[in-house]
Amino acid sequence: MKFFVDSADLSEVREAVSWGLADGVTTNPSLLAKTGRPYAEVLREICAAIDGPVSAEVVATEAAAMCEEGQKLAQIHPNVVVKCPLTIDGLKATKALSARGIRVNVTLVFSPLQGLAAAKCGATYVSPFVGRLDDLGHDGFAMVEQLVRILRNYAYPSQVLVASLRSPNHVLRAAETGAQVATVPFNVMRQMLEHPLTAIGLERFLADWHKTKQKI
Repeated sequence: MKFFVDSADLSEVREAVSWGLADGVTTNPSLLAKTGRPYAEVLREICAAIDGPVSAEVVATEAAAMCEEGQKLAQIHPNVVVKCPLTIDGLKATKALSARGIRVNVTLVFSPLQGLAAAKCGATYVSPFVGRLDDLGHDGFAMVEQLVRILRNYAYPSQVLVASLRSPNHVLRAAETGAQVATVPFNVMRQMLEHPLTAIGLERFLADWHKTKQKI
């Protein structure tokens, strides 16, 4: 499974890259707005920090304007993947952009049939949001399992990019579904690596070693 860092914070991206766990980055208008800096400038810096896809979302709501914004975003850096919402206009834009050889991440997917529609329109990535479904009392991962199975049934090349992950358990369940990508907030990525038994074990090993008064 690939891990994408769900962040527009350059320091978080660089740190995750240094761990060897970051295969890409996903951003959205909310994350980029928090930086207080120009959109294109932040994207260029993130793209330079990672050798992998960086999702950048359009903000227009009509297909023609989405296509125009998508082409501008794609010109910022070869790593950019244009992010379009799962709307009828978003699907139109996805089809048009993918026909031009521009990779598209279709976001805000909440049902398997929405994901199938995105794949049929040429999406490189299809992003189901599990956390938001869970908030409404639905099983977000049951939906992801259905989507993964449907796309495999028909050999669509689209990759399932599980989004709205809020805990290490969410990441674990995403991996169990067979989804190709999980986009993980930086704090959750750090939590994935921590375990009290690891810390206790290391402390004991080091205590025993220091008693020997040796050096390596």
